[in-house]
Amino acid sequence: MLDRFKIDRKLLRQFDFGALVVVLIIVAFGCMNIYSATHLRAGNYYLVQQLIALIVCLIVVYLLLLVDYTTIKNYIPIIYWVCNILLIVVLFTPARNGATGWIGVGNKTFQPSEFAKIAMIIMVAKKLDDLEGNINNVKNFFIVLFYAAVPMALILKEPDMGMTMVCFFTVLGMFFIAGLDLKVIIGGISSVIILIVVAWNSSLMEAYWKVRLTSFLHPEQDSLGAGLQLYNSEIGIGSGGLFGKGFLAGTQIRGGFIPENHTDFIFSVVGEEWGLVGAIILLVLYCILIFKLIKIAKNAKDVFGRVICAGIIAIFTFLVYQNIGMTIGVAPITGVTLPFMSYGGSSMLTCFISLALVLNIGMRRNKINF
Repeated sequence: MLDRFKIDRKLLRQFDFGALVVVLIIVAFGCMNIYSATHLRAGNYYLVQQLIALIVCLIVVYLLLLVDYTTIKNYIPIIYWVCNILLIVVLFTPARNGATGWIGVGNKTFQPSEFAKIAMIIMVAKKLDDLEGNINNVKNFFIVLFYAAVPMALILKEPDMGMTMVCFFTVLGMFFIAGLDLKVIIGGISSVIILIVVAWNSSLMEAYWKVRLTSFLHPEQDSLGAGLQLYNSEIGIGSGGLFGKGFLAGTQIRGGFIPENHTDFIFSVVGEEWGLVGAIILLVLYCILIFKLIKIAKNAKDVFGRVICAGIIAIFTFLVYQNIGMTIGVAPITGVTLPFMSYGGSSMLTCFISLALVLNIGMRRNKINF
């Protein structure tokens, strides 16, 4: 009975323990910063919740590694449509910060869009695998595009601009790896730019989206309103200097001047308390992780595995760029989290599920295991 819950030693020889270790270091660093950002107002509550989430995530990772990733193909349509149904359900839930993106279960909430992005990835990967990667056939392209567009349209309806952007660039990365003609990719990007311009000059775009997109250009002009987070984030990160003010010593953090500093703006804590050196070390860890995931993608045994890896790599890369970028004023504020660093059960769980899928693909990269 217990043998069912043991991973074959032959598979473990191909397991990338280094990638998991890097992630755990990032999580540990994240927990330190979460505690620093919240201990004055909530004691160790957020830290304990994050550690509980970590334990749950590691159990989920282990269970996912037990199953050959190719066996999930039969269940992908169910997973995909259940996630889409949940995205419809959230449209009828009470708004939070101007968006309806959470479902309550008891005293807890979860964000269906976090899980929908994974469902979208595996569904697109399945369709590309079914079509033998022939995405440049017009009919095939629109079939795959349909399955990518459904969850994105529902997430946009919430409205959640940040997650919509994450999904868009994820699909773009998957299409690129699948070999889609560059002319089509460029045309798609151009169409999105035109759509944004049209929406900007009409009533299609929410007013607070426009504020978020423009406030990062001149946050000091509205430092008590739309530019509050970015303005104080830049002050905090800038004041951190080379080595930072030290653990638990950030004045912007202690003073509560940066809203959401344990979730979306966790990098502000890093910059203020650990300085440029701490920020660079964190970026190096992310680079090592992405490099390892790219290596697994290159060695994947099939189109299905390779495209899944591409989607997950695209997610992590975009999230790191977008989250850090919005805290230092080089990207608009969109409310996305920093992978494995930010507080939040849904974000943490989906990041670990994504990691588990890639590690699973890496473990089973050989078509026949002896």
